[in-house]
Amino acid sequence: MLASTSTLPDEKYLAYLLPELEIFFKNTSTITFIPYARPNGISHDHYTRHVAQAFSKIGKKVKGLHEYKDPIAGISEAEAIFTGGGNTFILVKALYDLDIIKPLKNVIQKGVPYLGCSAGSNIIGQSMHTTNDMPITMPQDFKTLGVIPYNINAHYLDPIPHLKHNGESRETRIKEFHTYHDTDVIGLREGSYLEVIGADIFIKGPHSARLFQKNQETKEVTEIAGKASDI
Repeated sequence: MLASTSTLPDEKYLAYLLPELEIFFKNTSTITFIPYARPNGISHDHYTRHVAQAFSKIGKKVKGLHEYKDPIAGISEAEAIFTGGGNTFILVKALYDLDIIKPLKNVIQKGVPYLGCSAGSNIIGQSMHTTNDMPITMPQDFKTLGVIPYNINAHYLDPIPHLKHNGESRETRIKEFHTYHDTDVIGLREGSYLEVIGADIFIKGPHSARLFQKNQETKEVTEIAGKASDI
């Protein structure tokens, strides 16, 4: 499950996803949490406690990956994994520094349930090039897990007509990305998420998504996208 955001306005952390997560993690007792994106610079312990409080509402325990002496073993032994949002540059740097890019991809491809929110969703794509985050640190590489053959732009916002704003829209930024890269990009609006089962990608939630492809008109993608290769 790859969500645009963990929190909707006027709701508590993960509240809008908890009914689905109870089903998604039904065969799981403990979720291994990857806290490295550190939103607002909070500590790994603080972030993990925050996540644990949310998951306790559906009877799940949470253990932070930073609590393991060997993070590779922590990934390999995980029943399920959640990577929280924050800054994608910080997250990806940590994944490379700890040498867990390949182990994380391997367990996901073996079928370990994976939840990502925001930055945690970004890393499932081909690269982090379409993140919205400030480059406050430099990862070893911009390549990410490549579990799906797309990039994700979380928190996607449509251009607002007549807005007096001289900065670029998300659509403009993604078109700039396509002057250098060929990877298709999914613009994922707040409150919606992707459910990936094998090669199938389903768009869930209240909104459709935007599909950006190089040298093609942008498409509005409805709830069920079908095969990953044919989204």
